[in-house]
Amino acid sequence: MKERLIGIWRLVQVTARDPEGRVIPSEFGPAPIGTVQFGEERMMAALGDSRPPAEGETRFWVAYTGTWRFDGQVLSTRVDAAHPPNRIGTDQVRQVRWEGERVVLSPPPRMVQGVMNHLELAWERVG
Repeated sequence: MKERLIGIWRLVQVTARDPEGRVIPSEFGPAPIGTVQFGEERMMAALGDSRPPAEGETRFWVAYTGTWRFDGQVLSTRVDAAHPPNRIGTDQVRQVRWEGERVVLSPPPRMVQGVMNHLELAWERVG
């Protein structure tokens, strides 16, 4: 199972939904960018909003790396370096489903600007 994830993946779509299932804007913007690389034991992900930030603001982005495991449905990464740093020492858990050759990763829901967000991040293999 793990072998299916090993490689380099490009982020192609981020879909955010509210608790009622309606599509809402995501922090990643309308044209998200990102790459994730899975090796035998370690992974690294960096992703963010491709839009230039408004004056006085910083661009939204996240990155983390660590050891990972995959049971066929759940991907869990033990984070040892990250931005934002509050992820260091945590387990980043993602539900995994396949849509053809794409993999869709779904983190646990979280509150963003007062709205509970359910994210789906779709990735295509590039290497």
